[in-house]
Amino acid sequence: MKRQAAEVKSLSSRTGVSGVHAELEELLLTRLTASQLNLQYAKPSRSLLAGPIHTRTKGRGMEFEEVRVYHPGDDIRSIDWRVTARTQVTHTKLFQEEREKPVLVVVDQRSNMFFGSQRCFKSVYAAHLAAAIGWAAIGQNDRIGALLFADDTQQDVRPKRSKHAQLALLQKLVEFNQRLHSPLPSGRKISMEEMLADVRRVAKPGTNIFILSDFSDLNPECEKQLYLLARHNDVSLFHIFDTLEQQLPNTAQLSVSNGHQRLQLNPQELGFQQRYQNLFDSRLARLQQIANSFAVNVVNACTTEDPERLLLGLYGKAKRSNRFKSAARANHQSSR
Repeated sequence: MKRQAAEVKSLSSRTGVSGVHAELEELLLTRLTASQLNLQYAKPSRSLLAGPIHTRTKGRGMEFEEVRVYHPGDDIRSIDWRVTARTQVTHTKLFQEEREKPVLVVVDQRSNMFFGSQRCFKSVYAAHLAAAIGWAAIGQNDRIGALLFADDTQQDVRPKRSKHAQLALLQKLVEFNQRLHSPLPSGRKISMEEMLADVRRVAKPGTNIFILSDFSDLNPECEKQLYLLARHNDVSLFHIFDTLEQQLPNTAQLSVSNGHQRLQLNPQELGFQQRYQNLFDSRLARLQQIANSFAVNVVNACTTEDPERLLLGLYGKAKRSNRFKSAARANHQSSR
């Protein structure tokens, strides 16, 4: 295990994500890092309909197996009344626990993601995160699917439990990513609200959903869609941003252009930088507030941070094992 972890660290340091467009070879290399990840959802459900005891799953988490004759002690809520009426003998339904948890990766590859000031563009960073999450899902025998969005189109990769589904996802990621050539849309752009509505159409209850975007056009209608998604699914929002969006450099002049006009700004003007940062902080706080309301995870992912290292910090198997050991020690001490 130590040797494999060292190989992961070495690979990450050699290949780190960079550039304007994603390359298939780089996305394939995320596979080794993904072998160290466990995407199992660890946060208890906070659904209002889940009852007073918080579980680690949403909904029933059981699928129908068979019908048999009722025995004293069986749950009367599981009685199959149709079979009972037909046979005149009380029968009950048996259920088995659902072990599988489909993973759906939602990747924003619209023009707003075609931006970066240092290491890589946000669109490239999102592609690397999606690739690593996909490999991790395949590694833990889950079905992997995806929804990819460009300005004017979207593509479904239906959840399947096979490496072919992951390879199809990687090819679509590269295809969508390399279509981007401007941070400004040439026509009408699919909105975040439409994206989330499409996710609701595709995702079945119990799906582990990862949404990778900068959430630049998040609005109250998006909140409604997120609420409906989070009721029956485990949702994680990866907020991808560039350092230049968070804070302006301390230079004498900045030149800003929309492709047609150019404007000179002075970041050293009194209070200008602070107001700029306050706008970013307020958007971030709003996103966090929404997430807290719907029991949704938010991960702030800066493009200067290695994506594989970010995922290892969140879902690394070693970290998860240590967390469980700490919880066990705490429970043991409290019971003494």
